Amino acid sequence: MSATRDIRDRDDLDVLLRRFYGAAFTDPLIGPFFTEIAGTDLEVHLPRITDFWERALFRTADYGRDAFAPHAALHTARPLTAAHFGRWTQLWRATVDGLHTGPRAERAKAQGERIALAMLRRLAGPGADTAGTGGGFVPLAALRLRSAA
Repeated sequence: MSATRDIRDRDDLDVLLRRFYGAAFTDPLIGPFFTEIAGTDLEVHLPRITDFWERALFRTADYGRDAFAPHAALHTARPLTAAHFGRWTQLWRATVDGLHTGPRAERAKAQGERIALAMLRRLAGPGADTAGTGGGFVPLAALRLRSAA
């Protein structure tokens, strides 16, 4: 599938999120946070995270969960660094770019980066490296994911 249209609905989010988590779970840097530390069950997590993104992009779903709490628990188990959030952002942007183009796709990428920066600052403090120096946060990706949806 080539990136030819914008994110339209929850079904598009389902495909997008499945592809993203497929990459994230197997990524050597951030995968262990999902698979070993959190023990994430994608089929349980997917409806919740789809609600989150549906709310963020369409304002049509309810999402009343605390998105920060699970990240704080992970950070307690093994510190999350700028490099981790940078990699998350790279994979997110590459997944969106690989499937969609348009205003909602751009908003999804921008929102993902804002969330990553906010989480990093809350966990690591206001002095967190978000400029990409010293192995810190990498704000943009130059990679494409090539896998079947």
